[in-house]
Amino acid sequence: MQAAEINTKWKHLQQVIADRFEMDTPDIKIMLFLIGVQELGKGPQAFSKREKEELMHIANCRLFSSLGFYELEGSDEQGWPHWKLIKPIPNYTLMEQEMIIKSLVIDYFEDQNII
Repeated sequence: MQAAEINTKWKHLQQVIADRFEMDTPDIKIMLFLIGVQELGKGPQAFSKREKEELMHIANCRLFSSLGFYELEGSDEQGWPHWKLIKPIPNYTLMEQEMIIKSLVIDYFEDQNII
């Protein structure tokens, strides 16, 4: 996808999520949190600050697994997934990172039939 297409789809996804959850326009962190909660598979609940950070990490691993950077190792006793880094992620510029993450988030929600 080109940057213009990513930005158009991103704005649409933000609106869909804002409407669905009756919230302000979500940023990348909120999107990653939502993906992490989905991947954890335990439904909505109260999470500590540390758990929220872990959920965003789970989301990043899940998203970058589609590019071959991570592989799911399994889950721990509490059901939290653990990922293994397969190959190092290149040092992208901040703009490249943002576009890649937005594109991966869009793909994720399309695969989940959310958009």
